[in-house]
Amino acid sequence: MSILRKFGLAVLASAAIVASAVSGQAAELMLRSSDTHPDGYPTVEAVKYMGKLLEERTKGRIGIEVFHSAQLGEEKDTIEQTQFGVIDLNRVSLGPFNNIIEETQVVSLPYIFRSVDHMHKVMDGPIGDEILAAFEAHDLIGLAFYDGGSRSFYNSEKPIKSVDDLKGMKFRVMQSDMFVDMVGALGANATPMPYGEVYSAIQTGVIDGAENNWPSYDSSGHFEVAKYYTLDEHLIVPEILVMSKKSWDKLSPEDQAVVRQAAKDSVPHMRELWAAQEKKSEEKIRAAGAEVVADIDKTPFIEAMKPVYEKHVTSEKLKDMVARIQATK
Repeated sequence: MSILRKFGLAVLASAAIVASAVSGQAAELMLRSSDTHPDGYPTVEAVKYMGKLLEERTKGRIGIEVFHSAQLGEEKDTIEQTQFGVIDLNRVSLGPFNNIIEETQVVSLPYIFRSVDHMHKVMDGPIGDEILAAFEAHDLIGLAFYDGGSRSFYNSEKPIKSVDDLKGMKFRVMQSDMFVDMVGALGANATPMPYGEVYSAIQTGVIDGAENNWPSYDSSGHFEVAKYYTLDEHLIVPEILVMSKKSWDKLSPEDQAVVRQAAKDSVPHMRELWAAQEKKSEEKIRAAGAEVVADIDKTPFIEAMKPVYEKHVTSEKLKDMVARIQATK
C-alpha cells in the first residue's frame, strides 16, 4: 500500500473517531458504518436500528455511528477501507464483489430471481448463509442481506419498450464485469462509473442513462435528468452488510454473537422501510412527470442473457448454486 494511501486511510480513521466523539454517544465501542445512500434511506435507517439493538443488548457498551451520503467515499473505496479495518461496518451493493467473491456472481445474475419473495427465500436460507461465509476469506464478515429492489433502465433520450430500443445507448453500471456484459448482451454500451458521478454524466450527455430501483432513482435525483423509466426488472440483487474482520476479531465471542444477531434482526425492519419507500418514491416520480413503461415483454430480455450465464457460470460450484436457486419454491 502506498504512503499516500496509508495517509488517506489514517485521515479517514481520525475523522471518523472525532465524529464519533463529538456525536455525544456514550457507548464504550462506537462502530463506524458507511453507506453511499442519503440519511433516511432504508439501508441507512436499518443500520441505525441495528445500533439501537446493540446499545440495548450490551447496556450501552456498543453502538453504531452511521456515515451516510458517501461521507467516507464511494463503495469501491469503502470496501477497501473496511478490509483494512478503518471502517468497521459497511452497507454495500453486491456488484462490486462480483470480481472478487465468485459466490456473489450467482445472485447478481440477470433474472436469476423470479420475484422479490423468491429472493428473500433464497437469501434467508442455506444459500444465503453460504454466500455470507465466503466473505471471511477476504477480510470481511458477512452479517446480513438487505433489499436492493428491482433494478430497471432509465434514460434521458426515449422510452424503451423493447431490446431493440437499447441498441447503441450508453448506460452506467456498477463496477462489475457481469453488469458490463449484461448491458452489452442487450446491444447497449456499458460505462462503469461511481454512483455519485451519474447525475452529472447524464446531465452532460456523457451517458444516456443508468439502471436502478425506485428509491435510488428518486433519492439520487436521476429522474430529474432521465425521465424515461422502463420496468424490465433485469436485476433483483440483494445488498449486504459486512464488518471488517479486523474489527470483528477484536470482539469477544459473546459480543460477536450479539452483533450478528442484531444485524439479522435489522433485516425485517429494513424490508418494511423498503416497501414503504418504494411506494413513496414511485408516487413522487410519477407525479414529477417521468414516463414509466410498465407493460413490457421481458422474454426477449431474458433470452438475451444466455451468453452472460455461459460466460460467468462456469464452475460446477456455481452451476450447482444456480440450480438450487431455481429449484427454491
